[in-house]
Amino acid sequence: MQVFYSGRVQGVGFRYQTRQLAAGYELVGTVRNLPDGRVELVAEGSVSELKAFRQAVRECGIGPLIDDEEEHWTDARGGIRGFEIVR
Repeated sequence: MQVFYSGRVQGVGFRYQTRQLAAGYELVGTVRNLPDGRVELVAEGSVSELKAFRQAVRECGIGPLIDDEEEHWTDARGGIRGFEIVR
């Protein structure tokens, strides 16, 4: 799953909060700021875990900062370990 978040999502702890939330789910992934002001989330796991995680992102303290989400689903590529912030 790849999600692009837009809104007031940079400089507000969005990546750190997302990483903390990920610890409660059986998934791996990355989250990073993009030069255009969006945040990109890439996560791999079961569809049910990914959907629950995405819902948790919306419902946590950073949810109100999200103006839009652009979601893409593809087959897992593997090679990701843990969940980390990419700089």
